[in-house]
Amino acid sequence: MGTAEERLSAPLAASPEMCSLNMGSMNFGMFPLAERHQNWKYEWELPYLQGSADVIFRNTFNDIERILKTLGEEHGTRFEHECYDVGHLYNLAHFVDRKLVKPPFFVQTIFGILGGIGAESRNLMFMKETADRLFGDDYRWSLLAAGRSQMPFATQAATLGGNVRVGLEDSLFIERGQLAESNAEQVGKIRRILEELRYSIATAAEAREILALKGGDRVRF
Repeated sequence: MGTAEERLSAPLAASPEMCSLNMGSMNFGMFPLAERHQNWKYEWELPYLQGSADVIFRNTFNDIERILKTLGEEHGTRFEHECYDVGHLYNLAHFVDRKLVKPPFFVQTIFGILGGIGAESRNLMFMKETADRLFGDDYRWSLLAAGRSQMPFATQAATLGGNVRVGLEDSLFIERGQLAESNAEQVGKIRRILEELRYSIATAAEAREILALKGGDRVRF
């Protein structure tokens, strides 16, 4: 895990509309995957997974404040505030209270990562209820879940009025035992599910308005 300066170098150069920001330091364990497979395509894969047993994803209060001020205030970048556990919601509330995070801010609750909150329906409800209590109407909510919980949790979040995220970063599968061909395949699946439930899908312009983004004409890429 690099320093805050190293991690900021790319987004400061690109000045994106939105950037992910973890709301706390945490263990981020992928090492159990190393025991599930025998054949690896690249030499780095196995040691990378095994090494995650000794990795701390660092985001201290000072790190977060610096990112909010340099990338946020100076570049107009909004953030996907990634919350892997309940304490991360309270960390975010701290910065909201200090006016360093201004509404409408975007909260991504994350489930099923070893080191964060587990992918259980009661945890989903508790995270949502906690965010509602802390932030009221000032936030926009989305959810992602790792592995097999991806589609069920996304569907449940939508029924609770939330937004959803899917993609190969979160799950390599489109259904049990079948690898997804692309991010687009997963997006297509969740779109079909939501439209069957009579939910509408925001356009890019509508999403920018909902999230109060600065616009694609103000980035550096």
